[in-house]
Amino acid sequence: MESIVLYPTPAIGHLIAMVELGKLILTSKPSLSIHILMTTAPYDAGDTAPYIAAVSATNPSITFHHLPPVSLPPELLTASAHIENRIMEVLHLNKPNVSQALVSISQTHTIHAFLVDFFCGSTLTVSADLNIPSYVFFTSAAAALAIFLYLPTLHKTIFPKSLKDLNNALHSVPGVPPIPSLDMAKQYLDRHDKTYEYFLESSIHVSRSTGIIVNTFESLESRAVKAITEGLCVPDHSTPPIYCVGPLIMTRQKTDLHSECFKWLDSQPRQSVVFLCFGSLGVFSKEQLKEIAVGLERSGQRFLWVVRNRPSESPESSLDSLLPKGFLDRTRDRGLVVKNWAPQVEVLSHDSVGGFLTHCGWNSVLESVCAGVPMVAWPLYAEQRSNRVVLVEEIKIALPMNEYDKDGFVSADEVERRVIELMTGSESGDSIRKRVLEMKDEARAALSDGGPSRVTLTKLTEFWKRW
Repeated sequence: MESIVLYPTPAIGHLIAMVELGKLILTSKPSLSIHILMTTAPYDAGDTAPYIAAVSATNPSITFHHLPPVSLPPELLTASAHIENRIMEVLHLNKPNVSQALVSISQTHTIHAFLVDFFCGSTLTVSADLNIPSYVFFTSAAAALAIFLYLPTLHKTIFPKSLKDLNNALHSVPGVPPIPSLDMAKQYLDRHDKTYEYFLESSIHVSRSTGIIVNTFESLESRAVKAITEGLCVPDHSTPPIYCVGPLIMTRQKTDLHSECFKWLDSQPRQSVVFLCFGSLGVFSKEQLKEIAVGLERSGQRFLWVVRNRPSESPESSLDSLLPKGFLDRTRDRGLVVKNWAPQVEVLSHDSVGGFLTHCGWNSVLESVCAGVPMVAWPLYAEQRSNRVVLVEEIKIALPMNEYDKDGFVSADEVERRVIELMTGSESGDSIRKRVLEMKDEARAALSDGGPSRVTLTKLTEFWKRW
């Protein structure tokens, strides 16, 4: 049998994007089988078993392979160890397991390509040794890819300083608006940090791959795609081909549309609700939750807010214990707060939702674009700060949420101001609403028959079949 092997990072957002890529590949070449190598996450990343079971039940051509667990060095098991360091080290230690899995699969299947998440760049040496064409799947924006590929150039340009030492100076990256130092991904800020070393190494590996597949569509990020394609982001080496195949977002799940959440949404006027959701790692301090609550209450706007438990809180903690006293009662007529999770794709697609306050994770951005919902951009981690710059200044489909201090704290006044600006027909709010609706149409066209993303993927799978 003929197959493609995928290797995602052990994080639910990366897994979902990789699975959706696998599904899309099957629509172009249903004769292929998809094998997905799964690594145990080195932190509490949530239970992926229900998602994997659902995918397996509805997609018999997709098979998941769970790699043996690996043991991390003791220094990476401490509470102070960065999650990124743990992930990178697990992926590095897993290279022998990946090699064994590829050899095992190749005994019964012809492997046409090995697709790895960009975090797994160091694993490309494994597939090269086995003479398997190796591609990188970049799950974030083309703009973030441009910065990632340009990192070795920045490394040389600012030597011996680190980005964090440059007083928030603006940096010119081809295809991207000027990025302040502190709006770069946290992993890029300190050249003496182990995480930085991992990402620098991974950037070099990715720039030497057979090709880079990006979860975006060209009309959304035309300038960044053009800069990468023209080789401007890797000035000292040829750039591999770039394949824009997005937007790949989670397929709508079987959701109880009669649940409290949807009953409440059904009762709200069209485009009147702002949806607040901050991803699987979007957990706030009690002080920050209070500011969000006060801002929402003062805004007078309708809202649906997903509040996640803090690590120190018991899973059974009530919403009353997490939020300011009396807030739920005072806002009961125009707001709904749910704990930990809501079906984001379905909520964003609901007719009553008119705005999205998001952490700028790329999956969430694409889901909002596909639903035609304008955003307020409040980045929390990873590359989300640079995503905010791009969403606000380049693509113009979001308003910025401005922090009060360098720790990222946002005041109630800022929450109130941005929610009102987004939801009450301001000039700026109307402008991004019009723009995101244009991008919604472009997104639909990209994956339609004959659309640029669909054509790109078809050509790529045809190339794999000839290998």
